[in-house]
Amino acid sequence: MGDPRRNLYERYAPIRRPLEVAFWIVLLTLQAVFSTMVAIVDMRTRAVPRPHWEVATWEVSSHLMLLFLVPALVMVERRLSPLVRSHLLRFLAWHAAASAAFSVVHVVGMFGLRALVYAMAGEHYDFGGWVGQWGYEYLKDVRVYVSIVFGIWAYRLFLLRLQGEARVLDVPEEGAVAVPVVAPSPDSAGAGGFEPPAADALPPPPARPERFLVRKLRREFLIAATDIDWLQAEGNYVGLHVNGHDYLLRSTLTDFLTQLDPALFVRVHRSHAVNLARIKEIEPLDGGDARLHMHDGTTVPCSRRYRDALRAGAGSS
Repeated sequence: MGDPRRNLYERYAPIRRPLEVAFWIVLLTLQAVFSTMVAIVDMRTRAVPRPHWEVATWEVSSHLMLLFLVPALVMVERRLSPLVRSHLLRFLAWHAAASAAFSVVHVVGMFGLRALVYAMAGEHYDFGGWVGQWGYEYLKDVRVYVSIVFGIWAYRLFLLRLQGEARVLDVPEEGAVAVPVVAPSPDSAGAGGFEPPAADALPPPPARPERFLVRKLRREFLIAATDIDWLQAEGNYVGLHVNGHDYLLRSTLTDFLTQLDPALFVRVHRSHAVNLARIKEIEPLDGGDARLHMHDGTTVPCSRRYRDALRAGAGSS
């Protein structure tokens, strides 16, 4: 199935999180340094220049709060991105509310940091009636909010293209319709007035895909449904973990599981499901939870809520 060699995304995935954290730290640190230098030069033209430590405190406190808020903006972008396709007004309204909350936290946090630094220096920080001028602060913050959220969205879109997106290959034919159930006539009904429909009158069972077509780095190859080791909800996608490779399919985990064989695939967590045939070991944890060790070497969490379903599925497989 496909090329077993690790591609660019799979080489990047193990170091993805540290590099993302380092990127934001380096970016905002450089911005803080340059902004401080510009502010110091600008301060020389003022009638009443301020000490360099004060200027540095203003700029560093602002950028430090921005760094602190980046994870929150990542969650905002992830949660709101599915809305834009069908609920544009709701999408814009939620972003407006999120940007206002972002600005409030940013302003309160940076002013608090400034007050702390001033107190340590034996000075008093003058807030300057910022509550009445918050509109001015918001106009600056909303530009930062839009820039960061857009950057996160563009980066996530690039990763999706790099990772590859799967789609169901075996889909029902467009002309296929369910066989209608014919109501029995009173003459053919039993004593209870109703006779069960014949087996051939029942609607067919839902079609389950057997293969998936994956497009990845301008290459196409097939994945068998039975080759999926485990699944993970990733926003409005489902991550398919297959023999050490990761692929995405546009669906929710709940909807996608209805297309798979329930005797083989079982949900074990709010955001995880597993192929029962791929479980190597079940490790019980405190509180009733468990950790599933898969044959591919990975581990999958199993919450106490789904332990019974796992036992029932394992007993029937």
